[in-house]
Amino acid sequence: MSFPSTSFLSHPTASTPPHPLAAYGWDADWAAAFAPHAARGLTPGRVVRVDRGRCDLVVPDGDTVRTVHADTGLVTTGDPQRIMCTGDWAATDLAQGFVRTLLPRRTAFVRSTSSKRSEAQILAANVTHAVIAVSLAVELDLGRVERFLTLAWESGATPLVVLTKADLVDDPVVLGHLLDDTAVVAPGAQVLAVSSATGEGVDVLAAALAGGTAVILGQSGAGKSTLANAVVGVDVQDVHATRDSDGKGRHTTTTRNLLTMPGGGVLIDTPGLRGVGLWDADGGVARTFAEIDELARGCRFHDCAHTGEPGCAVLAALDSGDLPERRLDSYRKLIRENEWIAARTDARLRAEIRRDWKRKQAVGRHMAERKRGGAR
Repeated sequence: MSFPSTSFLSHPTASTPPHPLAAYGWDADWAAAFAPHAARGLTPGRVVRVDRGRCDLVVPDGDTVRTVHADTGLVTTGDPQRIMCTGDWAATDLAQGFVRTLLPRRTAFVRSTSSKRSEAQILAANVTHAVIAVSLAVELDLGRVERFLTLAWESGATPLVVLTKADLVDDPVVLGHLLDDTAVVAPGAQVLAVSSATGEGVDVLAAALAGGTAVILGQSGAGKSTLANAVVGVDVQDVHATRDSDGKGRHTTTTRNLLTMPGGGVLIDTPGLRGVGLWDADGGVARTFAEIDELARGCRFHDCAHTGEPGCAVLAALDSGDLPERRLDSYRKLIRENEWIAARTDARLRAEIRRDWKRKQAVGRHMAERKRGGAR
């Protein structure tokens, strides 16, 4: 087949037809990044599904696209962050059926594996919006929302929190409180209440995602696949009922799938996530807890740990009631977790943490001795 010219843009002009992959996010910047691979006779494609060492990609086929199967082995390296995932752009050798290389990612949603082996797992690549699905069939877990938001901000995508199954909340006042509570822990992110059953909020969500690449993330039973069907407009994903006992569901979606949206753009549906571990998420923590980060600028010491230091603006806000204790506790928890995972992969940081721990132990012993001396 003939290979597409890299001069094609995602937005056609009067004399330039749209690139076949424009509906999947192809633009002038991707064309420029792919140019060296086009010179080698390779074909651009976007990964729509990865499963057991093979992947499905959409590639140009004349003025349209077609789906091909390819082997991913050549890009499955020892670095988990270089393993292909849904949303990647690839240079493909169609004659041999191999993906030769991946284009550099613009964004990547990364978590640490639940195996505690200090490895990163890419959940989705090159996304512009991260939709965090939170079911209202169970009690709202703000801590989990904060965790997902931290990873979303760190990825480089714009998070959007969707409270699903809003039809299960009969009282609009209660629903309003749930939205307000969520908005407090999601500064800078849009928060929507959506019901796939009634259609409430689906049009607003679809409009917010149009034209980009979105990924839906959340626990099993959050209604991700149902939400994907509602946004895409057809039943492309299987759905199962949740358990009445705890509102949780089975893993209806077992692979990450990339779906086109009628208003433009694509949507990646993902399996339910049991564990959402942080991975090098300093920036994400700062964005999720923006008010604490802002308060910290007023602390007397630039390295204030907000645990008892004099002149701590964060603790002052806690004492005055301006900062909820739950919010500070969640912030501390995620900071500790992020430092722990970073220390597992950084020998210098591990040494710094040990030195800091020894210093604190020495201070503690000194204070204990002073107290015992005062008692005598």
